[in-house]
This record gives sequence, structure tokens and C-alpha cells, in this order.
Amino acid sequence: MSTTLEPTTTETFDSLDPATGDVVGTHPVTSKADVDAAVARAREAADWWGNLSFDERAEHLLTWRSVITRRLAQLADLSHRETGKPHGDAQLEIVLAIDHIAWAAKHAKKVLGPRKVGSGLLMANQAATVEYHPLGVVGVIGPWNYPVFTPMGSIAYALAAGNTVVFKPSEYTPGVGQWLAESFREVVHGRDVLQVVTGLGETGNALCTARIDKLAFTGSGRTGKLVMAACAENLTPVIIEAGGKDSLIVDEDADLPKAAEAALWGGMANAGQTCIGTERVYVHQNVFDAFMTEILRQARGLRAGADSQAPIGPITMPSQLAVIKSHIDDAIAKGAKVVLGGSDAVGERFVQPTILTHVPEDSTEITEETFGPTLAINPVASMDEAVRLTNATEYGLAGAVFSKANGVSIARRIRSGMTSVNSVIAFAAVPALPFGGVGQSGFGRIHGPDGLKEFTYAKAITRQKFKPVMNLTSFARDAATDGKVAQLITLMHGGKQTLK
Repeated sequence: MSTTLEPTTTETFDSLDPATGDVVGTHPVTSKADVDAAVARAREAADWWGNLSFDERAEHLLTWRSVITRRLAQLADLSHRETGKPHGDAQLEIVLAIDHIAWAAKHAKKVLGPRKVGSGLLMANQAATVEYHPLGVVGVIGPWNYPVFTPMGSIAYALAAGNTVVFKPSEYTPGVGQWLAESFREVVHGRDVLQVVTGLGETGNALCTARIDKLAFTGSGRTGKLVMAACAENLTPVIIEAGGKDSLIVDEDADLPKAAEAALWGGMANAGQTCIGTERVYVHQNVFDAFMTEILRQARGLRAGADSQAPIGPITMPSQLAVIKSHIDDAIAKGAKVVLGGSDAVGERFVQPTILTHVPEDSTEITEETFGPTLAINPVASMDEAVRLTNATEYGLAGAVFSKANGVSIARRIRSGMTSVNSVIAFAAVPALPFGGVGQSGFGRIHGPDGLKEFTYAKAITRQKFKPVMNLTSFARDAATDGKVAQLITLMHGGKQTLK
């Protein structure tokens, strides 16, 4: 059974191959009425899905994982055509998404199921438990740069927690969203547990204002603010993942070939269109020249193109080309040195790898998210300076540190939700770790136990085991009882306490 909604209008839009401009698919512009109808169907399906046991839901999710795995090449090809990214990169993100589905399915029961907590001396007659219940219907608005992996961090965890999902994929990758919803529908025998609504900004707004119980959004900070404002109409809680300006720090004791390899891949992979990718690099001045020699050696021959041998694909969103060029031009105008690429690297569909050094900290290449295959690499006198400059941003999503001796201590000083030491974006591939940022990078977490709990509400239950020695919740409580309570609390908390 197809998840394509019968639209109330005949309006459609095309998804295009950004490398060629060819039409990949044609999709309906889902109206507000259609979105509301999808949410209503999801509400009905939630009565079935939410009342399954954790084990029953896990069985469905693990079956879905297997279906995606068997059809990996098919989905990767579709993602390649809609985003332009190389087949290998498309496959990599799907592989990571598969692993996340499996983790969420297998761990939801342990994380969200009932567990006992201590009742304390005052409530010693009570047995106390906490468990986490599904919210109901979750809306997900996904991005185009990682159209499988990123939304799956919300979809899989929301489903594992017992919610149904209405997913609005990016207008650049609607076919991928459609594929995911249809494959899951097979697993649940046609039920409306995961539905997709396609369209432009108006469709996204309709999902925000629909009667959903939470919305998870990934995209630009500007759009994130619009999403929050729309969701506020119904007091709908949101998770916002809104990009970053991540840095990679290279200490003087770092493995320079590995650090250069990581910086190059973190900055250029997926044509630089990675929210947790590397955009800034701060290198200890004692090894700056050696690092630059190494990264330029590794960058030799690296190129963007439409052929199967090109490791870098096109810019998926055409409007981003002007942004990338403006950042490069601003940096050059303010005194940055071009060591690879430059302003002429920005073409009509592709941007060739560009590396700038000695980039002024007030240039847009440093202060704003570029989302292209560029790197700004600056020398620093110390790791204190590297941390200070790294943190001198409104963003706070992720980052990396390369250091043999002090990597973890440096990482802890960085104001961001995630940092990898001696690697790049490794945290995203660890399902048990939370994923999310601070500041203008957003709030809330997907992945891991935190990600499962994001799509639930905590339910506290107490059960009286035996009659209380002192009944405190009664109008029959007398002065003598109040006196005993005062004595007890003084014994418990009135003296000087020592931590053990």
C-alpha cells in the first residue's frame, strides 16, 4: 500500500538531480488538509502501535532494518540521484542509519521500561517507580544533506518509544522520504505508523501547526526559529538541530598525517554539506607549516564532478552556491591567503575544494556556516587560544581535537554538544551517544538513551506498601506529629554533611 496521500489539489513539484538538472521524481504538494488527515490517521495508528510491547515493536523495527539492508543499493542510488553525493557516501549514511534502528529497537525496553527508585526515609512506606510513555504522534522535518541518517535519528527513536510519525522530508529529497515510509508500511502491513507528507515550506508549517505531540526539526537556524514560532501556537515541544561552524584543533603533538586526513574529509566530504563537518581548523603554530604541507599533499587531485570517479559531488541546494562564494570572497578581501581553489572554484553546480589560511576571525568564512567544500586554517600560539577561538561562536554543535597527550582535556573545554578526539564525527556513529548542540545549533537530543526519552514523557508511580508511621497527608495530622516530623528532618538534614 502506498503512503502517497491523495492530494486535495493537483499541485506538484519535482525533485532534481543536482549534478545534471534531470527530474528524479514528481511529488504532490501536500495541503494543510492533507497534513491534518495524515496526523489523524497517525493518531488512530498510535492506539495500536503504542500498545504493543517493547519486544513486539522491536520485532517490527528489526524487520525494517533487514528490509533496508537488503535493499541498500536501491536506496543508495535514489539518494545519490536526489542529493548528487557519490554512491559510496550515500551507502555510508544508510549503513549508519541501519545501525541506529537496531540500537533503538534493542534498547528501548531497558531505557524506557519501569524501574524502581528509592523512596527516601520520609516515604519509606511507598514503592516508587518511573517509566516513560510515548507522546503519541511525532512530526519530523528532515534535511536534504543526509536524507536517511539524520531524520532516522528522530524517526527510529520515536517509533521505538511507541509513537507514530508523520515525516516531512526536504523538498530536495522527497523520494528518499517516500521510500522510507513505504518500506516501513510493508513491515506493519499497511498501517499508518510512519507516513510521509511532501511539499515546500507551507507543508512544513502545516505539520508544525497540526495536532502533533512533538516536532523534531533539522535545518537552518533561520528556519528553526520559524518552526518554533509555528509550534508555539499549540504549545508543541520541539527538538531543533540547526547547524554549526565546527572546528578541528591540532595540537603540536598530533599525528599530522591523520589530522590532515580528518580535516580534509571533515571539510570536503559530501561537498562540505555536513552540519557536523569541519569548517575551521586551528593548528599549533609550531606545526602549522608541516600541517599545511601535509594537507595540501593529500588534497592533490581531490575534485568535485559528476563522474563516478569524482569523490565530491555537486552542491545540492543551488542557492548555497552564492553563499559559499560570498564567504570565500569576504575572507580574501579581508586578507586571507588562498592555498587551494578560491573564488573561481565556485561553478554553476560544483564547488572545487578550497583552502584558505590566515583567515580573519571577523570574516564570514569564520563566523557563518558556509556549507561548502572549504576550510579556513589558522595558526594559534597555544591550545588555550585554539579553545578560545573555537568557542567564540554563536554555534555549538560539534568538533574535533587531534592531540596525543591532551585530546580529551581539550575536548572537555569546547562548548559543543559533541567532540571527537583523534577522529572526526565518530560520535555520530555511536548509537548510544546523544546527538545535538547548544546555542544557535539548537537544543534537545536524538540518539542514545537521551534520544529515546526525548519522545516520551516520564510517568511517576508510587504504591503504598504498608501504612505510614506518621500520616502526613491528612487533616487528622496533629501538633505532636508535626513535632516528630520536625525532629526527623533535623536529624536527617540539620547537621553538617560529608560526602562519601
